Amino acid sequence: MPLSGASLNASFRNSADSPGVRSSGSKPGVVLICHQNDPIDCAGIAAWLHSEFTLCGIVVLQERPGFLFMNKRMRKLRVEYRRLGFFRFLDVLLFRLVYQFRHARRDKEWVKHKVDDLRKRYPVDLGPVPRLFAFDPNTEAVRAFIMDLQPAFMLARCKTILKPEIFAIPEHGTYALHPGICPVYRNRHGCFWALVNRDLSQVGMTLLKVDAGIDTGAVYLQCSYPYDETNESHIVIQHRVVLENLAAIGKVLQGISNHSAYPTKLRPSRSCNWGQPWFSAYLHWQRCARGSMA
Repeated sequence: MPLSGASLNASFRNSADSPGVRSSGSKPGVVLICHQNDPIDCAGIAAWLHSEFTLCGIVVLQERPGFLFMNKRMRKLRVEYRRLGFFRFLDVLLFRLVYQFRHARRDKEWVKHKVDDLRKRYPVDLGPVPRLFAFDPNTEAVRAFIMDLQPAFMLARCKTILKPEIFAIPEHGTYALHPGICPVYRNRHGCFWALVNRDLSQVGMTLLKVDAGIDTGAVYLQCSYPYDETNESHIVIQHRVVLENLAAIGKVLQGISNHSAYPTKLRPSRSCNWGQPWFSAYLHWQRCARGSMA
């Protein structure tokens, strides 16, 4: 059903015959923010959350329609071009092209099977969970939706930087499952750059509290898994560093909600906000990976 008074870039849906989902006395309530085109988050992570906690709402981020989407994409490309320069910008575009031809189809199949597996492992009914569909998580409609649900914490699985008026709403804060070891490998492609740099002990994920910076919040957990860099793409590795550690992540989030988990004290280290993958960097990674198997 539509939310009365919602802004033009958001819509609300709840089950027609259900009052929605609220936090139970034994399980803390959580709101998930995720992208509509990411089934691992919308279906898999959502099912896990509803199994371990009380998933009391999902903010589903949609792409803007038609020319608005194209305008946004062109703005991003112009920013990337100015930041990188002509030749490095071509390096980024070439990597995207190679990924589409070499890995995209296989990764899409892997995602499908992984979502099916997660739904079997966590056979919960997500139908009654209220959903807010929005183009931007930093709107009044999203703020009102989260305020109404009053979750204990929120899990942000989105590419957009959240504003304080959004991430500060939950009682225990908002958390991100970052595919990279922070603060050394911040931004979206931390695992890729750790592999390129042969910093193999830093290929992992970080559970951190969202603050006003880019992956600069308090760290609660860092972990990895026995990845196979010769057969797994960086996208699969970025997913698996999270999915293979759901039990540990859930334990920490439970601890945060009952005040028994605290931030990890990290040793001083360099910190870098890594950008998009380059084709030249990808070639270096693949040569090194094959060499290490020889």
